[in-house]
Amino acid sequence: MRPDTRRESSISPSSKRHLRHKIVALLLDGDFQGLTELAGNNTGVAAILMQFFYDPGDLLHWRALEGLGHVAGAHPEQVGKLINRLIYLLNEDSGSNGWGAAAALGEIGRHQVSLVQEIIPMFVGFLEEPFSQEPMLWGVGRMAEEHPQLLEEVLPYIVPLLSNFEPRLRALAAWSLGKGRYRPAADALAALSGDDHGVELYDRGQLIQTTVGQVAREALAGLN
Repeated sequence: MRPDTRRESSISPSSKRHLRHKIVALLLDGDFQGLTELAGNNTGVAAILMQFFYDPGDLLHWRALEGLGHVAGAHPEQVGKLINRLIYLLNEDSGSNGWGAAAALGEIGRHQVSLVQEIIPMFVGFLEEPFSQEPMLWGVGRMAEEHPQLLEEVLPYIVPLLSNFEPRLRALAAWSLGKGRYRPAADALAALSGDDHGVELYDRGQLIQTTVGQVAREALAGLN
């Protein structure tokens, strides 16, 4: 790992800007294969992806989260050294800079379980903190879609959020439970099926405009 660290530190500012421009172009194209290939030749790609984590209204924010997961799957050593940093960003003292960190942990787990398996119990705590609830719900949903069995102790803590006063939180809770195919939530999801509050969610590679009820109905369909 030392040669990689030296190579990353020796990159000039202009080279870093050029690398960042390449990453942006790949993210906008949704070219995650190209991104992982780029990461194979540049050890700083994962760290640069974290620079886009702070604006959830920007498509690049979500593409960067997804991209980090793909890089974790192909180059776990590059992302593994960022796990402690992501956890630090979720500390109370880190302010708004940690918004995307919880989502990133789930996305990394989707592609490379070994990097987050030991900290899965911490997901419950992040779901209980208002600051990290939304991104953690998204991250849990992403991971649960591929590894629901690893989140069996986490998913029950999401059910109470289906009755939260915030529409986006209700929608993300329904979305996450649907991705995890959590059948005990069926009745609570059905109760939301008529909720017409509009929300914006990132799913299937795009920011989509939908309603809480539509998300709940799709989650119910996934349970069946």
